Amino acid sequence: MKAAILLPETPAAAARPVPLGAGRWADYLALAKPRVAVLVLFTVGAGGLLASVPAVPLALLVHAVLGTALVAAGASALNQWLERDSDAHMRRTRSRPLPAGRLSPAEVFAFGVLAGAGGTLYLLLALPSPCAGLLAAFTFLAYVCVYTPLKRLTTLNTLVGAVPGAMPPVIGWCAVRGEVTPEALTLFVILFLWQVPHFLAIAWIYREQYARAGLWMLPVVDPEGAATARQMLLYCLALVCASLGPLLLGSGGWLYASGALALGLYFTARAAAFGARRSEGRARKVLRASLVYLPGLLLVLLADRAVGLFLLG
Repeated sequence: MKAAILLPETPAAAARPVPLGAGRWADYLALAKPRVAVLVLFTVGAGGLLASVPAVPLALLVHAVLGTALVAAGASALNQWLERDSDAHMRRTRSRPLPAGRLSPAEVFAFGVLAGAGGTLYLLLALPSPCAGLLAAFTFLAYVCVYTPLKRLTTLNTLVGAVPGAMPPVIGWCAVRGEVTPEALTLFVILFLWQVPHFLAIAWIYREQYARAGLWMLPVVDPEGAATARQMLLYCLALVCASLGPLLLGSGGWLYASGALALGLYFTARAAAFGARRSEGRARKVLRASLVYLPGLLLVLLADRAVGLFLLG
């Protein structure tokens, strides 16, 4: 089915870049998408802490967070560099530094390449194992070179983008353990599944803007929302099952099990409510539930691990 692409809005007038100052530093910070970066770095730290048994190697965790922060900033900048034209046609993005003309494409490209390459090199040099650095490089390339271009080609871009999006806790885990283990793969699967209803909620809320920008999101080609709601619910149900993985591996106990089930049922209930009556308000409730679910799940897993170590010690 063809996407219902609307006529573009008039892009914001480009302004000539100004000398570096407080406002320009804020624009460079905006390239890193700080609100997204906070959640990414939280999952890196959580992955590292979960891998730290029994002692917590603070130096390794700091290196992992700093290096991943640079890689994430570089990926976000290059994503905005590639999507500067479509960003200019969306109300939610046209005030970003590039479409608004506060930074030039050359500046953003240089920042993105230097941050991404610098963060990868930092991880490779600062950590005892190359595992985390190699995974960060894969994440960077997959996000910039595969996921971002696919947003103009197919609605499957969401699933492709969920792969690099699920890597941060694995990077944190590898920073400590130096290898990918079944526990790390469980974290990857949880984040992969979580991203689908999370992003579909965003795409539903902004579906008209995505259509105007020529980006192929499922809600763009599913104007009634039936397929979007079905995907949300199916991935939430799969997430409830996948979240019990730590129990099967012995890395989670009764505290985690009760918390994971409660959070999973809450997230699923929000998705089911959206399916029953599809509206922007209910999509926003799914989005809020997703933002409660992920940090809540990781925190309860960390708490369970801490209680287990306390009882054993």
